[in-house]
Amino acid sequence: MSNRDSFIARVHQAAEQGRQYRVALHDVPLDAGYVGAGGDLVQRFAEEVTTVGGQAFVVRSIEDSRQKLRDLLGEAKAASAVCWRHELLDRMGLRSLMTEAGVEAFDYDFLASMSPEDRRARLLACDVGITSCDAAIAETGTLMMCSRPEQERLASLIAPVHIAIIERQQILADLMDAFAMLMKNDEARLTNDGPSLPSNVTFITGPSKTGDIELQLTTGVHGPGVWQVIVIDEAAG
Repeated sequence: MSNRDSFIARVHQAAEQGRQYRVALHDVPLDAGYVGAGGDLVQRFAEEVTTVGGQAFVVRSIEDSRQKLRDLLGEAKAASAVCWRHELLDRMGLRSLMTEAGVEAFDYDFLASMSPEDRRARLLACDVGITSCDAAIAETGTLMMCSRPEQERLASLIAPVHIAIIERQQILADLMDAFAMLMKNDEARLTNDGPSLPSNVTFITGPSKTGDIELQLTTGVHGPGVWQVIVIDEAAG
């Protein structure tokens, strides 16, 4: 086989492998104002998370989510984790769970008390990042995450495993709903009634992926190679 034929064969092979992370293209009328996701949003979100290379686990209660998180930490052989501070994670009792699981938890307060050198070393050595999200988008299996103190981007980017815990109420049908939510928050801010807009908004769809010039798709090069989402659906209980 010539070098040219060998190159083309590798391109075809890479394209076939890349199809598992499909991008759905739809014919959308020019006057369409909304596409959205039909059916049950939890089911649709979980299906899309799987389609883009992640793992979704739908559980029925806070206590079930605690057990699933323990299982995932065990599978990752996690010794340390960088953790968000978030209302849902507080309700889960994340701090006590991490102590019970023997996993050292690094949150905002803990990291802020350290020197920059020590903080960097601890973060780079973390096994897992644990977050919630501001919104989950059912149509694409995407997490929308707004950067704030106690909810830094690093928690979803720096460790080889990212675990997000969310609940049904956080799932929106469509990206347009997510932007509408941000705009509503901004309007509330202008009337001194709500939180200010974040300095950064990140959209996460699947594990970190990159492709080189030969279209060889690789995960985990620039971020987590394992992306797991625990969805608490108490309506199903």
